[in-house]
Amino acid sequence: MGARDEPVPEPSPPPPAAPCPACDHPEARVLFSSSDRLYRTTDREFQVVECASCKLIRLSPWPDPADLRLYYPAGYWYVPDQDAASRLEDIYRRAVLRDHVSFVSKALDSVETQGPVLDVGCGGGLFLRLLGERGHRVVGLDFSLGAASAAWRHNGVPAVCSSLSQAPFAPGSCAAVTMFHVLEHLYDPVSDLDAAYDLLAPDGRLIVQVPNASCWQFLLLGDHWSGVDVPRHLLNFRLRDLEGLLDSRGFEPVRVKHFSLRDNPAGLATSLAPGLDPMARRIRGLDKTPGGKLVKDLLYFALVLTALPFTVVEAACRAGSTVMIEARKKRSGA
Repeated sequence: MGARDEPVPEPSPPPPAAPCPACDHPEARVLFSSSDRLYRTTDREFQVVECASCKLIRLSPWPDPADLRLYYPAGYWYVPDQDAASRLEDIYRRAVLRDHVSFVSKALDSVETQGPVLDVGCGGGLFLRLLGERGHRVVGLDFSLGAASAAWRHNGVPAVCSSLSQAPFAPGSCAAVTMFHVLEHLYDPVSDLDAAYDLLAPDGRLIVQVPNASCWQFLLLGDHWSGVDVPRHLLNFRLRDLEGLLDSRGFEPVRVKHFSLRDNPAGLATSLAPGLDPMARRIRGLDKTPGGKLVKDLLYFALVLTALPFTVVEAACRAGSTVMIEARKKRSGA
C-alpha cells in the first residue's frame, strides 16, 4: 500500500474538562474553542466551557502556571510614549479613568480608617495617581516587577511586586482594596479575596470589577467578545457568580455598577477590530510609523464613540459588558 493510501489518523479528542472550581461538578458543556485573538502570543486552541451544574464559565484546560507567563507579553501594562499619538491617548485614558476614581472616592466617603487604598494589579499606576491627586493615600501591588517599577517611575506611585496573599501590609491596615479586572486571571480567587478581607479595616471597602459574561456583547459575539480574552482569563463571571463568591468570603455588596466609561465602549471596539486596539498594536509591533499610529488611534477612537450608545443602553438594562461592585465586610449577625 502506498503512503498516500495509508489511513489518516483521527484527531485526538480534547481532554475532558477538569471539575468546576466553584462547585466541583465533573461535567461541563463546551461553548466554543478559541486562541489568543488579541496579542497572538500562541496558536494553541483552548475551550471555553460552562459548568453543567452552577453554570460558571471558564477556560479549559487552564494553562500550566509555568506557561502562563508566555501569554502576558512584556509591556502588558500602560505607559505612555512621547509621540503625539501617545499624548492624545494619555489624555483620553485620564478622562475615562475618572469614572473609576469617582466610584472609589464615593466608597471612601463611608470609611473612617485613614489607611491607604491598595490597588491589586496596579499596572503603570495611572489610576492610583489620579486617586492620589484627590488627597487619598495610595499604594500599588502587581505580580510584574516591570509594572510596579513603571508605577513608581512614570506616575510617582509607591508600588510593590508581590502576590496579595504575601503583601507586606499589616492586617486591617487598608481603607480599601481595589481589584479591577484581576479575579478573572486568578487560579485561586478565593485566596486573594481572603487576603483582601484580612487587609481591610473593619469599615474598609473592597471594589472589584470583572467582565460580565451575561452581557449582550457575549450573547451576540461569542468567542469574538474581548471579555473572554483567551488564554488570560481563566474564569468568566456573571453577576450572580461574583456575588456568590463574595458572599462565601464574608463580603456583602453595597453598590453595583454595570457601566464603565473606560472599559465598556472600548471593549466592544476591541471585539469588533482587535487589530486596532492600541495596546495590541504596541505589543504586536504593528505601528511602524508615528503617522500610521495616529491614524489607527483615531480610527479606534471613532469606533469607541460609535460603540458608546449601544453600551450605555446595554448597561441600563443591567447587561453591561463589565460589572463593578463595592462590598464591605458582613456585619455581625448577617
